Amino acid sequence: MLELNGLTRRFGDLVAVDDVSFSVPPGGLTGFVGGNGAGKTTTMRMVMGVLAMHAGDVRWHGHRVTAADRRGFGYMPEERGLYPKQPIADQLVYLARLRGMDAAPARSQIVELLDRFGLGERVKEPLEKLSLGNQQRVQIVAALVPQPRLLILDEPFSGLDPTAIDAMTDLLREQADAGVPVVFSSHQLDLVDRLCDRLVVMARGRVVAEGTADQLRAGAPVRYRIRLGGDAGWVRELPGLQVDDVAGTEALVDVTAEGAEQELLTRAMERGPVHDFSRVVPRLSEIYREVTA
Repeated sequence: MLELNGLTRRFGDLVAVDDVSFSVPPGGLTGFVGGNGAGKTTTMRMVMGVLAMHAGDVRWHGHRVTAADRRGFGYMPEERGLYPKQPIADQLVYLARLRGMDAAPARSQIVELLDRFGLGERVKEPLEKLSLGNQQRVQIVAALVPQPRLLILDEPFSGLDPTAIDAMTDLLREQADAGVPVVFSSHQLDLVDRLCDRLVVMARGRVVAEGTADQLRAGAPVRYRIRLGGDAGWVRELPGLQVDDVAGTEALVDVTAEGAEQELLTRAMERGPVHDFSRVVPRLSEIYREVTA
């Protein structure tokens, strides 16, 4: 378990991270989302010790995190930090050895991971010969070697094509299934919604929402869509409903009084055919806009 307690970081008069607290449990994927400047990258850097914190602390398995703990963390920064002119495998082996891994098993693991990203044939090439998307794949492999006890990834899906996204998704899920806490930031909200077990939403340096996708959706309005055989304008007259939109035979309504949706359906069936009556489940992008407004 990784725990962040009251993390605060200032840059002059700007409070970039303001009393941020949340946890990353083992065995799951935690999505860390927010707009540009929300404080996500600064928070990750404080967890890794790259930036000092002005208040708060980071705990790993209940104790204050140490440099030794951090050596077992896999970290992928948003900015690529590899050497463009060095062969891919050689520099990855070098980084693994810095973290205490022997060269032979490190090379074997690196080649296996690169194979999964379709780069097994290019291990001897310098990084600069790869496309930006393939360089991103190599950066991800660097975070996964040696086998980390925690994964912190800043925009790992940036620049990846659909095939690489699938490979990355499988790798992250394997890590989580093995009990590794995984937290990653991303602007691809639909992808986060599909992958993550938990979500942390930041805005203006603060955590504004946290929980599972279902928990976040539970706070959203109860919304229904109805499609009739005739004009739907009459739904505006029913109590207990807030009409969001009416367009010809269709209406979108929020339920503001318990049971109002059943009264809507009953009245609609009395008037004629009902072609569709369904609960509208909000997308993560819609919830995000509401909690960060």
